[in-house]
Amino acid sequence: MIFGTLPSGRQVEQVELSSGRLRAEVLTYGAIVRTLEVSGRNVVLGLDTLDDYRTRSRYFGAVVGRYGNRIAGGRFTLDGTEYRLPVNNGPNSLHGGTEGFDSKVWTIADRGDASVTLTLVSPDGDQGYPGTLTASVTYTLEDDALRIDYTAETDAPTVVNLTNHSYFNLKGVGEGDILDHVIRMEADHYLPVDADKIPTGELAPVKGTPFDFTEPHTVGERYDGAYDHCFVLNGGITVAAGGLTMEVTTTEPGVQFYAGSMLDGVETPYGPFAGLCLETQHFPDSPNQPQFPSTVLRPGERRTSTTTYRFI
Repeated sequence: MIFGTLPSGRQVEQVELSSGRLRAEVLTYGAIVRTLEVSGRNVVLGLDTLDDYRTRSRYFGAVVGRYGNRIAGGRFTLDGTEYRLPVNNGPNSLHGGTEGFDSKVWTIADRGDASVTLTLVSPDGDQGYPGTLTASVTYTLEDDALRIDYTAETDAPTVVNLTNHSYFNLKGVGEGDILDHVIRMEADHYLPVDADKIPTGELAPVKGTPFDFTEPHTVGERYDGAYDHCFVLNGGITVAAGGLTMEVTTTEPGVQFYAGSMLDGVETPYGPFAGLCLETQHFPDSPNQPQFPSTVLRPGERRTSTTTYRFI
């Protein structure tokens, strides 16, 4: 079905998926997961209209890229050449720049009752990034799980870091904040950040800090709940609230845990802590920090990753 029409005249489609007790709505705009229902309970923040997504979204449900998270100073050097990116988060480039993948219309490559594959071609120079990048994302409902598969290929050396930016509230959208959600995370280290939220380069132990979720803690129990940090994963993540448990597994080395503290209820329809994000990904600012796992993609290579959100 048609969800809306952009000022350019291009139409945005909504694809409905279902399997077992799960139902989802996916938009071609931003490859957005607009709704995800578990036994009739919608657990992701979404917006009512295409105009809302264009003007009032904080990346709700979208695939962000080319580079999810922050790149310091909006610049990086690859093979001796410096590339400059749009700065849209203080001094940094965030989630691919001012016109990232979240604001593009993706193409439906394949669809079925329980899955859809969307593709996007990002031309050389798009938002300052080198190389023509071809990306795809496949959303698949597997009775009790949402599986997300990403692929990326390029015709010239570039950097890429794709992730999904859904905000989860396991009690149901509109049923209070997420400060009471209990999280357990198999992550022995996290990335400390500077005042601009750029990693210092250290992989710091979580033990004895508010970032230790190796044992279960509620979001609001410590750190005023204001988490917006990357954790180094050595296993999975479990979130529980409202009688529902979500298990997250991924092939990615890290996860950006953001508790939604900067939602304001004015510029966006949702207030602080209305939902939490678990953005599975490579580390922020990796192109400028060679000690981190590389995000460089070269011609002839194919970058793939898989993340699964399973509901119990």
